[in-house]
Amino acid sequence: MTEPQRPPMSPPPPPRVPPAPPPGMRPPARDAAATSSTQQQPMQTVEMSSTQRTAVAAPPPPPKVPPGMPPGMPPGVPPSGRPAPPPSSAAPTVVARTPAKPVGPSPGQPTLREIVVKAHENGISDIHVGVSEVPRFRKRGDMETTDYPLTDEATFMSWLREVMSDAQIREFEERLDFDGVTQYEFSRARINVFGSMRGPAMVMRLIPNNILTMEQLRLPEVFKDICHYHKGLILVTGPTGSGKSTTMAAMIDYINKEMAKHIITIEDPIEFVHTSRKSLIKHREVGLNTLKFDNALKAALREDPDLILVGEMRDKETVNTALKAAQTGHLVMGTLHTNSAVKTIERILNLYSAEEQHSMKIAIAESLVSIISQGLCKTTDGKRAAFHDILINTEAIKDYIKEGKYEEITGIMLASSFDGMITMNRALLDLYQEGRITEETALEMSPTPNEMAQFLRGRV
Repeated sequence: MTEPQRPPMSPPPPPRVPPAPPPGMRPPARDAAATSSTQQQPMQTVEMSSTQRTAVAAPPPPPKVPPGMPPGMPPGVPPSGRPAPPPSSAAPTVVARTPAKPVGPSPGQPTLREIVVKAHENGISDIHVGVSEVPRFRKRGDMETTDYPLTDEATFMSWLREVMSDAQIREFEERLDFDGVTQYEFSRARINVFGSMRGPAMVMRLIPNNILTMEQLRLPEVFKDICHYHKGLILVTGPTGSGKSTTMAAMIDYINKEMAKHIITIEDPIEFVHTSRKSLIKHREVGLNTLKFDNALKAALREDPDLILVGEMRDKETVNTALKAAQTGHLVMGTLHTNSAVKTIERILNLYSAEEQHSMKIAIAESLVSIISQGLCKTTDGKRAAFHDILINTEAIKDYIKEGKYEEITGIMLASSFDGMITMNRALLDLYQEGRITEETALEMSPTPNEMAQFLRGRV
């Protein structure tokens, strides 16, 4: 040690010098290690702080070594000087194995595919399954029970694994909600998984692979005229389960067969899948092919579209972008959850503040092509039929929208059947007069039953 490094107390004893080994013998590894330690002490002492130098009265501490290593031994060299024994010689570490999850349903339970196949063969629109519940079907608007056994959790989780990836199941377990879609060879299925008090549950909406035509759906002829517009905003509205997606799919199918256009659909999730024919069709799914409706809609304006289909106009930003696209020479189709054409206009305007509504009335009046509000009712032959509120944006309608005279719009719709306009009550009356629905059904499905009763009595 040098003078400044020597502690103020008594000097340390001289280092021990091992006796020289007999000729031809190597020094023991332990002595070599000690010698190495003694040689390394000056280097380690230099790193000591001044506080340690004044507080320690004993000889300087040995150099720091990793835990479990003898003092002075360089890392990686075993104390014995021999190679370290293989790890297997140490006590084995026991790792608990997680039992593998069962891959199928519990004994006596069906697979989800078996349930879906049966539903498809019986014309079921929705499948409801959940833990501690018996699977149920919705057929033509009515809920029906099944003879399947009560669903246990193991069976339900096996059903999720049939239609969801491990990452999607983890997403559901974190968020307790999941929206997605799966594909069978005979049908697509939109799925929604959610948590409930009894346990997780799932609803599947079966979407046929074949797209029905307007003629098969018996839609009014004016729908074809609406499809021939080159720019503007077309809205198809109605409550959940009213057939909005089916109607829009029929309109897109008609355009695809008859016109050469570039069609971009933005949906969450994609429901009906179209194959390009005369038109080029690109499907984009929110969450899979794009992050937000609004982002995809803005991007679509730079993708040379002729028609943009927006699965749902959920918020102010999406409505703004849709109106901008309609005003800049594109045809835009979208959906809203409203019950009539007039209420659709009011719903859009309610997204905006009072100061913004005047300019929005002008934007809607200038951009709107048509509003189609749709409902479904039971027919006398056990099937279902669609009835519509159809608003065509004529010059008179434009003026009433700008002035906010929404009540007068209904009167114009009643008197403008030659333009293809009709109200729901008039559509229900037509179905009643054709013998397809009963008087009770007409009154039940009418948005204004008092007016419907007057129609039925011939007073209007």
